[in-house]
Order: sequence, then structure tokens, then C-alpha cells
Amino acid sequence: MSIRPRLVVGVTGASGALYAVRLLSRARALGVETHLVASPAGVLNVHHELGLDRRSLEAQADHSYAPNDIGACIASGSFDATAMAIAPCSMKTLAAVAHGLSDSLLSRAADVMLKERRRLLLMVRETPFNLAHLRNMTAVTEMGAIVFPPLPAFYHRPNSIEALVDDTVERALALLGVAGAVPRPWCGMRSSA
Repeated sequence: MSIRPRLVVGVTGASGALYAVRLLSRARALGVETHLVASPAGVLNVHHELGLDRRSLEAQADHSYAPNDIGACIASGSFDATAMAIAPCSMKTLAAVAHGLSDSLLSRAADVMLKERRRLLLMVRETPFNLAHLRNMTAVTEMGAIVFPPLPAFYHRPNSIEALVDDTVERALALLGVAGAVPRPWCGMRSSA
């Protein structure tokens, strides 16, 4: 009997709530067991951008946890999670991860990924970056995390915001090692002559 891969998904207060919802939806479609933890600011932003409350967001995942539930299974390295994505990732959460604060379940789960040498992907959302942001991104990269600002690709000529988001989500899932993710590759320029 095969065990489903497990993906921890963190949601913070940065703009880009649609990335979290699409990531959860696509992971479910690929047979991945999802474990969600959303910060209070993340839930506020999900409500503002998508009109969803905490319960509606949590319904998108297989399992969900309160942000202060430091005793949850995802707070331990003995919990066999394949990877974690923080989508979107605020600069506050980036700083907590970069400095090992583990002051919430979300930042503790990210710390677990780093200490266990598992994949951690941070969809950082801010622009422009200041020096503290850049130094924190460098720090988490040196620790093994993947800094993945959700920047859209236009070479496949997307015709909607959903197409842009879906392409980014597929790229993120592929980086997280999720089998079945299908990011659209760049196939080179074709001559029009």
C-alpha cells in the first residue's frame, strides 16, 4: 500500500491568496495530502481578496491547524511531510523563518522543514525589496529553502489571471517534488519565416 505524499501549506498576510487556494486544489487533484496553517493576517487577506472565511479556506485542505497550535503534528520532524510551501509568504514570515523564531505553528513547521532537510518553498510577496528582505532571502536560501516570488511567465501567452496563477502553481509544485505537476516549459523561439 502506497502512502500519499504530504504537503504542508502556510498562508500569510501578503497579497496573493489565490496562489494558496489553487495550490491546495491542484495538490488535491494530484493525490497529495495537504496540511494547512493560516496566520490571522493570512485569513484576513483570503477574505479580502477571495471572499472566503477561515472555514472555507480550511475546507480546501485535508487537515488544518490553528496558527498557535504548536503541539500539532506538523511541528515535529517525526511527522513525515514531503515538503512545505508558504503561499503567499509575507516579509514578516520570511524574517521569522530566516531567524529561526518558531513563534507560531507556521514558522515552526517551516523550521522543521529546514532542520530535516526537506523542501521549503517561500512565495515571497513584496516589491520593491529592501535590504532586510534581501538579506532574509539570502539567509533562507543558504539554509536550503527555495525563494520563489510568484512572477508570471508570458511566453505561453496567458489569456487570464487564472492562467498566470495556474502556471506559477504548476512550477511551484514541480519544485516541491510533487509527481504529476505539469509546468509549461520554454521550448525556444520559433522562426516566423
